[in-house]
Amino acid sequence: MVLAHPDDPEFFCGGTVARWCQEGHEVVYCLLTKGEKGSDDGAMDPAELAARRQQEQQRAAEILGVRQVIFLDYADGMLAPSLELRKDIVRVIRRMRPQVIVTCDPTNYFPSDRYINHPDHRAAGQATLDAVFPAAGSALYFPELASQEGLQPHKISRVYVAAAQHPNTAVDVTSTIERKLQAILAHESQIRDPAGLKARVRERMLDPTSPPDSPRYIERFKRIDLQ
Repeated sequence: MVLAHPDDPEFFCGGTVARWCQEGHEVVYCLLTKGEKGSDDGAMDPAELAARRQQEQQRAAEILGVRQVIFLDYADGMLAPSLELRKDIVRVIRRMRPQVIVTCDPTNYFPSDRYINHPDHRAAGQATLDAVFPAAGSALYFPELASQEGLQPHKISRVYVAAAQHPNTAVDVTSTIERKLQAILAHESQIRDPAGLKARVRERMLDPTSPPDSPRYIERFKRIDLQ
């Protein structure tokens, strides 16, 4: 999956990640930044915060069953869907050769009436979707990746767009929601009220069609089948 910051995988789709790992699938994170601007404290050292957030991300990934986290080291808060970023994502896709990619919705500016979507999320989604199609699967895009690095084109079979404006798929994560919450809480630098956060996450993920005495939790995506 290709997302912008440490903690994005856990918040956006941690239950799905835990379920896929539990089912025996290999999940790899590619995070475009280290999250060095993830604080409003002007006295915070960005390098120290980045190092701490990397460590938190590794712990969170281990909780969910993810064994590899790749950081591309772009500047937090300044992502743009540039050709350079697209090429770097294509490089990772051709190297890892996944069947499925998870990323963000580049069109979702207002996920709710109380939140403006982070510009890095939108930029990450745009660059990743542009990398998936057509660049990663075509030999005519970034041919130097093949000639100089031995990375041959690779076509993605399916994309899951998290935090999508128009989701069409729900993944049942009732059995893995506790692991998702545990992984979110590993990001201690970002959390002020753990109990309140857990309650809010549960509320957002509750399937409104599930009975009160047997709550069902879901994560929603826009699923795009490319093959």
